Amino acid sequence: MIRLGCIADDFTGGTDLANTLVGQGMRTVQLIDVPDHDADIGEAEAVVIALKSRTSSPADAIAESLRALEWLKRRGANQFFFKYCSTFDSTDQGNIGPVADALIDALGADFTIACPAFPTNNRTIYKGHLFVGDQLISDSSMKDHPLTPMRDPDLVSVLARQTPHGVGLVEHRVVGAGSTAIRQRYEELRSSGHRFAIVDAIDDRDLIEIGTASAELKLVTGGSGVALGLPENFRRAGALGEPARPELPRFGGRRAVIAGSCSTATRGQIALASKNWPTYRIDPRRLTPGHGVVSEVVAWAGENGADRPVLIYSSADPDEVASIQEDFGREVAGAMVEERPATGAVVHLHSTHSVAVSCLADIDPTNVLPPITAYYVMKIGTLPLVSYFPPGDLDLARAVREMASDHHAVLLANHGPVVAGKSLTDAVYATEELEETAKLFLMLRGARTRFLDDRQIADLKTRFPN
Repeated sequence: MIRLGCIADDFTGGTDLANTLVGQGMRTVQLIDVPDHDADIGEAEAVVIALKSRTSSPADAIAESLRALEWLKRRGANQFFFKYCSTFDSTDQGNIGPVADALIDALGADFTIACPAFPTNNRTIYKGHLFVGDQLISDSSMKDHPLTPMRDPDLVSVLARQTPHGVGLVEHRVVGAGSTAIRQRYEELRSSGHRFAIVDAIDDRDLIEIGTASAELKLVTGGSGVALGLPENFRRAGALGEPARPELPRFGGRRAVIAGSCSTATRGQIALASKNWPTYRIDPRRLTPGHGVVSEVVAWAGENGADRPVLIYSSADPDEVASIQEDFGREVAGAMVEERPATGAVVHLHSTHSVAVSCLADIDPTNVLPPITAYYVMKIGTLPLVSYFPPGDLDLARAVREMASDHHAVLLANHGPVVAGKSLTDAVYATEELEETAKLFLMLRGARTRFLDDRQIADLKTRFPN
């Protein structure tokens, strides 16, 4: 029976957590996403469900995490662990605070801890401040993370901006006094209205004491390090079998290492591996249908690496990442791609006539442009208006996401069009048709105009289905 149910906000973090639990003798199975069936987990005592929620919208991250929680509850878990990165990767919008709040509410709990410390990887917490080695995280390369830049090392402050509930601190002098003192501090914070406690930890001994003190918490949150002390709680209660023997199956054949992280550590590892292994760098700008990157990589790997691993990577330095994000429009394009899995490319322009239409006060927000031509109906169909938000605002991406599942093209108010396609060519042609239709619409304003009627539109959709 599952004793510990774990929800990780990404795959590699989930793997770290599973490795920690197995290392402490707990039989552990890792799953990728929430199973849509009764997955065979054998005699697992812990299950780690790895999501891809770290940089999702808070609403999506909450929904995915609650779905994972329900699956774990049905399988009998009685304590739960929310795993996030030891660098506390998040923004003021989340996702650590909002997801943790949702899990606490769903479990009927009122208190938990947040301890991302992982001393083995030089991530420690002292006086509530997160350090990477000897540096505050705000002085490390994480300050320039392309998605979740960490520029405030005070975790109490960081988490407090992500939750409406109180956030307190368990200082190292308390942690150093052992598990009993830590539990007493938990009770002090809980009784004074705090829902969260950031907990200091500078070495593995601290983590084990924190784990011991957290035996009665319904939910524990943190990096994989704080899970060090949890298996022993179950063992003392007689709830675990014989310690599992850590062992991975052996495989033969060719070997490939695939990297996409843009962290300083990963880029350093790539530089080192490149001295000894064949390497292939993928340009993210070419990852659209029509470029044939996948077939190129497969062919290249087949010609190399018979006697050693090959390295395939898309990692880049912060300046290049920023440039790529500028080219593609990170948040809005990402919303389109995630809501429309068949999307191969997204085009966003500030094209003159489309922008002009987006500024008009008397247009129908459910369908901005009328069916003037057959080609507009075939390429665009319906074009809703997205309310105005400042460029780069996360609410803009959320608004696009809400419409993207039903519409492959939207018009941003006082801004411009966003059009998705199965390929870059499809998206470009559709955007061109939209711009020309916007031009016609402006030219025809005030004139008696014959638009396509419902019967004609239905006929086009029958003849030319998407």
